[in-house]
Amino acid sequence: MAELGVRVYELATEVSTPRVAAVSIPFVVGTAPVNRAEKPVAAMRPVLCTSWAEAVKQLGYSDDWKRYTLCEAMYSHFKLFGMQPVIFLNVLDPAAMRKDVEAAALAVSRHRAQIDAGAIPSSVTVKDGEDTLEAEVDYILLYEDESCAVELLEGGSHYEASMLTVSYAAADPEAVDEDDIVEGLDQVDRCMTVVGMTPDLILAPGWSHLTTVAAVMATKADNVSGLFGGKALVDIPCGEDGVTDYTGLSAWKNEKNLVDPNQIACWPLGTMGDRRFHLSVQLAGLMAEVDSGNKGIPYESPSNKNLKIDGCCLEDGTEVSLTWPQVNLIAGSWGVVTAVNFMDTGWVAKGNYTACYPGNTDVKDQFIPVSRMFDFIRNTLIRTFWPKLDKPMNTALVRSLVTTCNTWLNGLTGGGYLNGARVEVLADDNSVDKILDGIITLRIYNAPPVPAQEIDFLLCFDPSYMENALSI
Repeated sequence: MAELGVRVYELATEVSTPRVAAVSIPFVVGTAPVNRAEKPVAAMRPVLCTSWAEAVKQLGYSDDWKRYTLCEAMYSHFKLFGMQPVIFLNVLDPAAMRKDVEAAALAVSRHRAQIDAGAIPSSVTVKDGEDTLEAEVDYILLYEDESCAVELLEGGSHYEASMLTVSYAAADPEAVDEDDIVEGLDQVDRCMTVVGMTPDLILAPGWSHLTTVAAVMATKADNVSGLFGGKALVDIPCGEDGVTDYTGLSAWKNEKNLVDPNQIACWPLGTMGDRRFHLSVQLAGLMAEVDSGNKGIPYESPSNKNLKIDGCCLEDGTEVSLTWPQVNLIAGSWGVVTAVNFMDTGWVAKGNYTACYPGNTDVKDQFIPVSRMFDFIRNTLIRTFWPKLDKPMNTALVRSLVTTCNTWLNGLTGGGYLNGARVEVLADDNSVDKILDGIITLRIYNAPPVPAQEIDFLLCFDPSYMENALSI
């Protein structure tokens, strides 16, 4: 029976709105002084931070970057580059990685007694003679710079004490080893479920120079959460056991198998005043800065863009000031990203190649921006079409996939982020057996711009202009 009247029904839109992948989100694995954090995050748990204050609140902060490696990334990314977000993974567990400090009599000056900055608040016992003081009533712990003070409270019953006996346990970052870092890198697959975001840059400052760590970083970068692609930013060490002269870089790469297309190799250290930065940390901030200026599309190389440093050095502090011919070898022939101050540009990153170069010269693998664009397209396709899984595989589905892809890719092409792109469904890729298994394959052709590494001008003498010399 017909229902009289006019009715309007809504149908699902054939073209989906792309869920564009976020880029330049670092996942940084290392150690943090969580004992001094206001709301410490558990060890081996990813934590998303969008500001300096948020990071310090959950991880604590120390200027001792050798012992607390996450702090370097916090400072560089938030303070110097002003970029966010960052996903941190602290492997230091004060509950297990600690050392006991025996009770000792400490002099009180201005109602304060100084103890180790690694002191774990829950382990501190303070006594005045035979009396045990109560935290937050008789005293508080104040972490300042690289020290911790037991400060007596004016309202407490021991405010005028001149000597205190204090015992405690201190967090021990030296207890962290390579295996802990590798375990931390494994947690990258939890980022989507724990913080709701997938990183595409993986860092482990102070640890990435180790062969095993660098290899695991590359493996994880290629398959984040079993699906997404990214890049591992690794450092070539510049200490006694590393490369102290640029001529050793090519041999180091080959010997340590630092040749993966998902790795970006960096050398040496950057400096700013008394601070020293792993170049991988600075590069992560720079990549985020460049990408943010391009609407979050990683089609432009970070090379020839300004770093936040005022020099370069080796691990022992020896200054490194490279000549242009040396930079040409490092960045142009050996596939290492370095830093140079040349032509009044200030200190810039230099290098367009991933670590696979020169052994692998596939354009989609060798160039940093091209390889990152492939990751970007891959990650966006996964996020966009995940809701289409388990839909009936019919003409309508295929048309929706193709139309949505082409529309998005045409937009990237029109914006100059791709030189061209198209989607095709080829019979050879879609056999009956595959279709019966519920598998459909779409082939995407695309061409991101390659970086203009060399611009040649041919300067010629044209004799015909000599006629003008005598013209009146």
